[in-house]
Amino acid sequence: MTQFAFGYFFAFFTAIIVIIGDFAIKWAADSGLPVTSAHVMLGIVLYGFSAILWFYAMQHVTLAQAGVAYSMLTLIALAVLGAVYFGEALMFREYAGITCALLSMILMSRIA
Repeated sequence: MTQFAFGYFFAFFTAIIVIIGDFAIKWAADSGLPVTSAHVMLGIVLYGFSAILWFYAMQHVTLAQAGVAYSMLTLIALAVLGAVYFGEALMFREYAGITCALLSMILMSRIA
């Protein structure tokens, strides 16, 4: 696997871990659970673990490339999760943001 592929793998895996953490915290917030609940604590632990993965992502690609890959995946995944699981409406603004995220990923990708 190339440096480029490793970098994107770690960036995407970091995003997945953060998305799971965000989901746990959103679940706690919508359920009225306290900040000391297991759901919130799980989110915090996952955020910490994601920092380690982020370190490895930055060893293999530029910060800009890792940032765009991470941001694109989290933006799309959290918009879909919000709509599907939490009943949040996706408006034109969200669709435009998702389109911009995809375009930025294409523009920022370069094979080293």
